[in-house]
Amino acid sequence: MDNKKYIAQIEEVIKQGPYTDTWDSLCEHPTPKWYEKGKFGIFIHWGVYSVPAFGNEWYPRNMYIKGSSENLHHVSTYGTLDKFGYKDFIPMFKGEKFDPKEWADLFEEAGAKFVVPVAEHHDGFQMYASDLSHWNAAEMGPKRNIVGELKEKVEEKGMVFGASSHRAEHYWFFNGARQIPEADVNDPKYADFYGQAAGITRNHSSIYDNPPTEEHMEDWLVRTCELVDKYQPKLIFFDWWIQQYAWKPYLRKFAAYYYNRAAQWGAEVAIDAKFDAYVHGSAVKDLERGQLDHITPDLWQNDTSVAKNSWGYTVGNDYKKPSDIVLDLVDVVSKNGALLLNVGPKADGTIPEEDANILREVGKWLKVNGEAIYDTRYWKVFGEGPTVIPEGHFTDTYEKKFTPEDIRFTSKGNHIYAIVLKWPEDGEIHIKSLGNDYRYLKSTIRDVELLGTQLHPSFHQNAALDISCGREFKAGDMPAVLKITID
Repeated sequence: MDNKKYIAQIEEVIKQGPYTDTWDSLCEHPTPKWYEKGKFGIFIHWGVYSVPAFGNEWYPRNMYIKGSSENLHHVSTYGTLDKFGYKDFIPMFKGEKFDPKEWADLFEEAGAKFVVPVAEHHDGFQMYASDLSHWNAAEMGPKRNIVGELKEKVEEKGMVFGASSHRAEHYWFFNGARQIPEADVNDPKYADFYGQAAGITRNHSSIYDNPPTEEHMEDWLVRTCELVDKYQPKLIFFDWWIQQYAWKPYLRKFAAYYYNRAAQWGAEVAIDAKFDAYVHGSAVKDLERGQLDHITPDLWQNDTSVAKNSWGYTVGNDYKKPSDIVLDLVDVVSKNGALLLNVGPKADGTIPEEDANILREVGKWLKVNGEAIYDTRYWKVFGEGPTVIPEGHFTDTYEKKFTPEDIRFTSKGNHIYAIVLKWPEDGEIHIKSLGNDYRYLKSTIRDVELLGTQLHPSFHQNAALDISCGREFKAGDMPAVLKITID
């Protein structure tokens, strides 16, 4: 089916409803219960860029920018850009050890409730079988339908399957090559892969500058709707550039199409987007590598990675500590958020041992303390304590020196979970929000339990709720959970 016929189909589905391509209608779409309850998912950046494994997943762009570290590395390692361009990595991207069952087993062990592979990154190489382009993993490279195979194994485990599209940024992703006449990007033979490589001449971040062509936006709409139709993902994640104003009509059309398709399937679905690309209430707000400093009544998401320097696999990735990721998860959930944690597999399809170890450590913590995370709601306040969490995108690598006074809350039924971010050596906990001034709690506290132990410590309500756990319990770098039962 060509693009014009697909667009006609899109219009027909929108016409059938129940959602129209207006903000008023799209804001009526509910957030899925599985998302509100699941809290924790796995993101996967795997693609041709994992072959050079240098710099980060923007290697395909930066290799065409004269003088960049990627450009210098590429020319010295692989040759000049007329002899060896990005397309020439595709035969080297074999994925010969890719085992979707092993991946799904690991994600289940990590405690994930949903899984979101990048179906197409900025480079324009689709990780799924497509009728719209031959530049995909089913026909080239691994010659396997990566998204389709992973969906099957993820859903067998009872996890929700989503997909991420970064196709919008393809419009300008290879534009550095326009300054290198001999680069293969400029060869018309490869225009169907490298795309328009259009220049961004002024303000890269402006929502009005350098609007994409209608041709590109129609192509984006058709590709994304094909992804929906072929794989029925319950979550579609978009990266940042779609907040550009010219995209707005296409964003509305996609959402109406997706929400209507989901209504036909009888499924709960969601869209993730950044920077108000979608108006408030029509999609789930996403902060890249970032957090909020307050509770919001609408579910939001922090997408972050196990590595500080890259989303994709690179040699020498700078990894976070498992405890830092768990602490972020706790803080995010206390503010009505979900955490989407990224891993970057190697070109052969194996998940690096460092990534896998982090996932297993997170899973161990969740196996003991998961009842304070899954199926919970935010409480009256997200927490207390002196340590300030900076709000906004790209704040996840800021050092946070938590103290025993830093506590986060979640709730479920008649239980409040007080999650202590740094365990005190003397085992004495003082929770000001649960003190006898009754500012936040006017119920009777019946019991306190330390999850993962048999301990029901003594407690007294004074100016704070004072809980004595003794010196025997050691939490190490991980947070510890006090389950407080009230009447």
